[in-house]
Formats: sequence, C-alpha cells, structure tokens
Amino acid sequence: MRRLSVRTESWPVRGSFTISRGSRVAAEVVVAEISDADVVGRGECVPYAHYGETVAGTLAQIDAMAGPLIDGVDRDRLPDFLSAGAARNAVDCALWDLAAKQAGKPVWQLAGLARPQPVTTVYTISLGTPDAMAAAARAVDHRPILKLKLGGPAAEDVERVRAVRAVVPDCRLVVDANEAWTIDEVEACTPALAELGVEMMEQPVPAGQDEELSAIHCPIPLCADESCHDRATVAPLIGRYQMVNIKLDKTGGLTEALKLAATARKAGLDIMVGSMLSTSLAIAPAILVAQGAAVVDLDGPLLLARDREPGLTYSGADVLPAEPALWG
Repeated sequence: MRRLSVRTESWPVRGSFTISRGSRVAAEVVVAEISDADVVGRGECVPYAHYGETVAGTLAQIDAMAGPLIDGVDRDRLPDFLSAGAARNAVDCALWDLAAKQAGKPVWQLAGLARPQPVTTVYTISLGTPDAMAAAARAVDHRPILKLKLGGPAAEDVERVRAVRAVVPDCRLVVDANEAWTIDEVEACTPALAELGVEMMEQPVPAGQDEELSAIHCPIPLCADESCHDRATVAPLIGRYQMVNIKLDKTGGLTEALKLAATARKAGLDIMVGSMLSTSLAIAPAILVAQGAAVVDLDGPLLLARDREPGLTYSGADVLPAEPALWG
C-alpha cells in the first residue's frame, strides 16, 4: 500500500540571491516521498509567493493527497486533485521516480524519450549595482553563458549590462527583468541590449500587461516566464514572445512540462527550461525537458552553499543527467 510523507527543508544560499522582487538567503523547499513496500519515490518543489503559494499551504495540499494516492491516483489523474503549481510538481515527480524504481527502468524510458545528454546551463548573476554585477561576472568569466538579473529602471539595467560586458567580452549573455520594465522601456532600451550582444530577454513586463509586445519592434527575442505556466497559456503568447520558459514548479510537474514543450514547439516558440532556487532533486526531472532547449537555466544547486547528496554532477558549464540514487 502506498504511503505519503512530506517535509520542508532549508538550504542556505551562497551569499544571497537577489532579483527585482527582493533577496533570499536560503532556498525553502518541500519534499514529497511516496513509498510502496520498500520502494520510495521523491519529488521536490519550491512554493513561490509571487504565485500565491506558501510553504504551509503547499504542505497542506500535498498532505491532502494521502487518501487519493492510497486509492491509486496516477499522474494522469493528478490534475483532478491539484492545480498546476508547486504542490503538484512534488507529487508528480515523486510518482515518476516511484514508477521508475518499481519498473527498474529510468524515467526517460518510461516517458518514451531519447536517452538524455548533458546540457549546458547558464550561470546567474544576481541583481546589484553595475560594479557589483561586473565583479560577480568577472569571477565566473570561464562560464560560456551568463544570465543577468535586472530590476529596472531600464536605463539603469542597460548600464548594468554594459558594465558586465566590459569585463566578459566573450561570454554569451541573456537577461531577466522579472516584470520590472514597461512597454515603452522595452521599445526604447532593447536596441542598446542588442548592441551589447544580449541574446534573449525574459519577461520584461508584468504578466497580464504584455498584450502590446506584439505591436512594438524588439531587436532581441523575448521569453515568457511569468506569462507562461502550462499548455493553456501558450496561445496568447504567440506574436508577443519568441520563447517560453518552462519550469516544473509552474507546470505542476514533469508530465505537463513535457506536454507544454511539445505544444510550444508546435506553435513555433523556442524553449527555455528554468527552475526555482532549489537543490538537485528539483533540477533532475527538468533535465529531461531541457533536451534540445535553446536556453537552459538549471544552475540552482550552484547558487547554494551546499547541495543534497547525492546530487547532480556539474562538469564545467554542463549538468549531467541524474543518477538513479538521486531521482528517476
């Protein structure tokens, strides 16, 4: 008979992690474990206050699944009980892990996917002054692609990018404004970002206020993050964005993430795969979605003071698929 357990964990950040909405010194994660006899499947999620999620609320949502899981609820029926979000992610990924261990086969085989290969991840530079961000970038100038957190006003963000570019002339750059710009700023300031070699910008304006993106000229590709959660959110993005950021904590797990990736590609949108600030347990299933993605942002464990053991193997800028002892 299945059993469910759920717990919270706090993982200190190396220094602090800052975006336009504030700073964090720890990753607060929720881990769900579903056992059947002597086999245990695990999944990790990160409740996100911006989406109305709390650690306590997520714990309660997962706890409420004990009965349905005992009754045999599977991944396909899970959306009948949990909406897309962090709680469903933890349960969905735990069910995948459990199934893989019971079958003696990796998740990629159960999902009908090709054998996963290592993927190259960005390394994130937290929001700060131009000088501080330049110093942080200089310290990791061996990494091939950096992601710069921006926070507005746009003119100040351009100076942040300019300062970073001056010290890492050969690094590829992508940026994330986390909804901090206006439509007018996008039109006025993205040409400067293009001149600085920025290859992509995530979510420049607030979700729900991005309709006018389709009416302006932007010289760099835009990626929907807060505006894209699951397959149902794809259609309005066409013409506004050229890429979508798939995060399992938004989709509600690997099951929907794989479907979202297929839907987005069919709509002509490129794929970015990201994650919240988390440990390797949360990143492991996202690597399956990241195969063939245009941009991969799975550096969360690198930003922590320590990771769980065993964790993922990071080799230079590459992150390798998970070993079964971790997940899948």
